[in-house]
Amino acid sequence: MAVEPKIPIVPLLLAGLALAAIGAAPAAAQQTAERLVSNPRILGQGIAPQSLSVRTLQPLPHERVLDLNIEYTDGQIYNPTTGLYDKVRLRSYNGTDVDPSTPYVSPTIEAVPGNTIRVNLHNDLPADPTCASDGHMDGPHCFNGTNLHTHGLWVNPAGNGDNVLLSINPGVTFQYEYNIPGDHPAGTFWYHTHRHGSTALQVSSGMAGALIIRGSRLPTLTANGDLDTLLKDLPERVLVFQQIQYACRYPRANGVLGPIKQTEKGAYICDPGDVGGIEGYDQFGPGTWPASGRYTSINGVVLPTFQTKQGQVERWRMIHAGVRDTISLRIVKMKPSAKLAATFSQAEARAFIQDSCSDSGISYFRVAADGLTMAQAQGSNLSVFQPGYRWDALTVFPEAGRYCLIDASSPAAGSVNGDAPNPSLLGFVDVEPGTTVPDLTAYVRDALVAAADAAMPDDVKPAVIADLRDGLKLSKFVPHPDIAESEVTGHQELTFFIDTSTDDTKFEVSNTLSEADAHPYDPSRLDRQLSLGGVDEWTLQSHFVSHPFHIHVNPFQVVSIIDPTGKDVSVAGAVDDDGGQPGIADPQYPGLKGVWKDTLWIKSLLPDDPTGLYTITIRTRYQRYIGEFVLHCHILDHEDGGMMQNVAIVLPNGDVSAPKADAPPLQLQQMQMHTHKP
Repeated sequence: MAVEPKIPIVPLLLAGLALAAIGAAPAAAQQTAERLVSNPRILGQGIAPQSLSVRTLQPLPHERVLDLNIEYTDGQIYNPTTGLYDKVRLRSYNGTDVDPSTPYVSPTIEAVPGNTIRVNLHNDLPADPTCASDGHMDGPHCFNGTNLHTHGLWVNPAGNGDNVLLSINPGVTFQYEYNIPGDHPAGTFWYHTHRHGSTALQVSSGMAGALIIRGSRLPTLTANGDLDTLLKDLPERVLVFQQIQYACRYPRANGVLGPIKQTEKGAYICDPGDVGGIEGYDQFGPGTWPASGRYTSINGVVLPTFQTKQGQVERWRMIHAGVRDTISLRIVKMKPSAKLAATFSQAEARAFIQDSCSDSGISYFRVAADGLTMAQAQGSNLSVFQPGYRWDALTVFPEAGRYCLIDASSPAAGSVNGDAPNPSLLGFVDVEPGTTVPDLTAYVRDALVAAADAAMPDDVKPAVIADLRDGLKLSKFVPHPDIAESEVTGHQELTFFIDTSTDDTKFEVSNTLSEADAHPYDPSRLDRQLSLGGVDEWTLQSHFVSHPFHIHVNPFQVVSIIDPTGKDVSVAGAVDDDGGQPGIADPQYPGLKGVWKDTLWIKSLLPDDPTGLYTITIRTRYQRYIGEFVLHCHILDHEDGGMMQNVAIVLPNGDVSAPKADAPPLQLQQMQMHTHKP
């Protein structure tokens, strides 16, 4: 094993903390300034990042052409263990509007309903030695092939729309065209690479960014409006959480990738002169992220500092753009006497949290799930983000001082790894003195009532204000009407399963509630045909550990989440106490009943408890779009391993046949359709 890196000569101290005696003040101050967090830049608008901004709706051309270049990018990532920046070389989006100081978070794409967005995807990566030609599609392969997915958008999935069955190979340019319908919900979405076989590797490299649809539709007596019209004067932050699991390796031997440099406990090590990268799937798997000692970054910055003012209500658009590990966000006041060392490992950071940031935290108010406005704001001091989740929340800091952003511990069954992860630091918020906040809920309510009084039309204003006064209800801003049981025209079943009965582990999906019918992904097989205009009720289970379910194009509404005892834990105020640890409740399900989402945790206590199945029921409408797309587990190395299905929306009484046995798989057919750049 390599020797642990030496303590640096010039330590880094975080903003607002006293300098250590051995620290060099000018260097420390310079590095601190570099880690004040900003909103990501906006693609195609040339808007420089700001620490906090009020994003009024800007006039945008009806049609825009944007460019994303994919290439290897040399950069650096801060490593708190050493107090230095590690050199890294990662695949990333680069070029116009990418901030060179934070190249591993992609610029934000902004649009309004009715826009047409064309994205020229230029794959400038080198030729791909990992891309086999034998048609094998499950397991890691084609690391330099790519494509683009607009996660959560309600757009055409076929052709050059949101088509993830394409492979944009090295040397190829392809133009995606997203025709955003005029009735598309406003909200927080995101985009990322989705090439089966390389998705986890590329997303972990930072190939992901926010995608925001901004709306100006006021509610009327007969139609709901956009939440943006109520929150338009609030400053907002975009927070893209990423888990960039770079590693340094020993030299290759006989052409084989060298092993990761790490301690006996799995912590990653980079020796002087090393350049970290993400080149193999041995960097993913249960427990590898927490063991690696890496830190979740926010907007490309490790342990950033936000700055705000006491009493200022802000909108936080938060996106879990990582690969596989759960994030449980808590905001905790730091003790005034607390001091953080210049260098600290994850274990030392946990000790700091216990000593200095250990109370229950302040409440903030979730107003949208996966970009879709909820019928009622939900106040909580903890929000669980599974991979792919988004939460929009209203935050206000009641006291001046410094706060810790913490990825808190969660029950074993509530986390991707099936363990009870230790808390870790995500960043800090410095709050300058401002307005006293005696009661958070009343303060936020009064701010929203004042906003409604100023912005809402006279005929709907009384209803909007009455809703806000009645428990912060937002019923005039929910984008989709509820789906009643009487609307349901069909039923679907799905089970996630991992077959470990042989050395060749298989990641599988079943069309029934039995793992006996489960199969790994086959690009030549069409797993489901769903009728345009239909309304399906889906029943979901997982029969081997837990997995986040994600389906493209059409969002769904949560009907119920039944725990192993028969209790519906999606009801507001329910206690999900079957969390894998006696006496510890899982906070992620209560309050989800009736909420619209596109990604949802399918919990299972298996294999530890053969009776530990959760049964989840959701409903969805198939509107407007026909064509083929996918559903899958959003633990992205599971998706790359085969936990995915092809789904097609077809005309009523229509049929889409799978390719003939002697035809190449669909994905390979589409590879051949591309033309190289001149």
